[in-house]
Amino acid sequence: MSNNTSEWRKFDAADFLETDEDVAEFLNAAIEEGDPQLFRVALQDVARAKGMTELAQIADMPRGTLYKALSPETKTGFDTILRILQALNLSFTIRHAKA
Repeated sequence: MSNNTSEWRKFDAADFLETDEDVAEFLNAAIEEGDPQLFRVALQDVARAKGMTELAQIADMPRGTLYKALSPETKTGFDTILRILQALNLSFTIRHAKA
């Protein structure tokens, strides 16, 4: 076996989000971690998998605004998150947390 790391490719979750079920499970797993920054990164992965330009058009926002909204450094408002989820044909479901 070769130790040549130049053959390695960086892991990109967006490459594996092929179905609506994949996307839903991926985002649900991110939400369950309880880290808003992780959720934004996961949502950004989903957006890249679907196509940022197309998603920005569907969400009726400039592409740069979409990139900024999904940046881990940005404190994105809930209204913007909902808008992006709606553009992805997704929604939130609230349920009682397990103790």
